[in-house]
Amino acid sequence: MMAEQGGDGGAAGSGGSGGPQLCPISVTSCLLLACGYVGSLYVWRSPLPRDHPTVIKRRFTSVLIVSILSPLWLWTWRQYTGFKTGPSLLMLMGVHLEGIIAAACLPLLLTMVLFFGPLIQLVMDYPWDLLDGMKTFLDPQFWVHCLADMRWMRNQVVAPLTEELVFRACMLPMLVPCTGLSRAIVTCPLFFGVAHFHHVIELLKFRQGTVVGIFLSAVFQFSYTAVFGAYTAFIFIRTGHLIGPVLCHSFCNYMGFPAIGAALEHPQKVTIIIFYLLGVILFFLLLFPMTDPTFYGSLAICQLTKSDISPSSVCT
Repeated sequence: MMAEQGGDGGAAGSGGSGGPQLCPISVTSCLLLACGYVGSLYVWRSPLPRDHPTVIKRRFTSVLIVSILSPLWLWTWRQYTGFKTGPSLLMLMGVHLEGIIAAACLPLLLTMVLFFGPLIQLVMDYPWDLLDGMKTFLDPQFWVHCLADMRWMRNQVVAPLTEELVFRACMLPMLVPCTGLSRAIVTCPLFFGVAHFHHVIELLKFRQGTVVGIFLSAVFQFSYTAVFGAYTAFIFIRTGHLIGPVLCHSFCNYMGFPAIGAALEHPQKVTIIIFYLLGVILFFLLLFPMTDPTFYGSLAICQLTKSDISPSSVCT
């Protein structure tokens, strides 16, 4: 493969459409893809808020079309830049069966470890009987109700699937040959974070808070989504699978940002804070062992660059 002549961040100097042109083409392609995804949300003019079922259904149609077309965008980039050999397009996008069970389970368990404190807090505030909880989980009517709820479908299914497909599976293969693995993990989430600024438009439109408050909220959301995007990009590269980032995304959407303020005011705050800290410590201790590439088969995206600039390669 032509990109293999360069190191991590040095691939731009080789092959494709001409060394110096690779990075501008890759970054522009990612930017246009991000704009296409966000722009598809606004092709439907409506005075209704974003949580209205009619608005959600229309946006489902738009983002699904963009998501279906995004692999074609990646294929076009690959043809134009000359990255036509090596792994198949589906392999680069993390869509394959090798190691899929580990890819579905281990990253999700790792993410649950990070949320150990919030999960304990949730159990304390809403004590469930384990048997009753299992019965509810296995009840088909429970899932029928969930699937009929448009907000649940958006937050738990459509948004995680389409965002990870577009912002991870399609963007990372375009960025890695230009930036290298480590920088791609940091760069890719910027497109993801900026894409979430569109919520400012709706908050201002429906006057849901002061202008200053809305923009401060947007800055916070950008920071949070950028950090989360870096994490799922790391998971995607380390596992070579799309399913892990999708499930982690869905779980994080369900949990939301940890209610640290509520934890500090909780009657059992000392216990909860200990579990918060324990979760964070265990997360960092388990981050590399639980994402060890040997669990997941071949990492197609790692073939787009020769080596990583860090002493310990992301792909090993």
